[in-house]
Amino acid sequence: MSLKKLNTVLAAAVVLFTLYLGLSFVLPFGTTFPGLPDWPSDGSGFSIVKGSRELAIGLAMGVLLVTGQRRPLGWVLLMVAVAPFGDMVNVLAHHGSAVAAYAVHGLTAVLITVTGALMLRETGKA
Repeated sequence: MSLKKLNTVLAAAVVLFTLYLGLSFVLPFGTTFPGLPDWPSDGSGFSIVKGSRELAIGLAMGVLLVTGQRRPLGWVLLMVAVAPFGDMVNVLAHHGSAVAAYAVHGLTAVLITVTGALMLRETGKA
């Protein structure tokens, strides 16, 4: 498989998962995430804020992917990796599960970073 195809598959997976995650926080799918308050009974709006963030990020990456803006997509992927890294730090700072923080948020940040780096490598000047 060529680097371009691999990058496209990885970027599409990141985009689709981000959109799914955003929708799962905004719409009442009945899915709850460990360590988070049940939606919407907590009344804090946390789920809506988190879901809106994920949807905005997913849409921005999706537009860049669909329009073929591969180099900007690489840079955006690197910037987007800050979000799951921040989530990991937040979970750890609030005495959440270290396993969940590293396994879920940490690995997500690494995957997005690797995808962004590969995208930049693909589009780098020869």
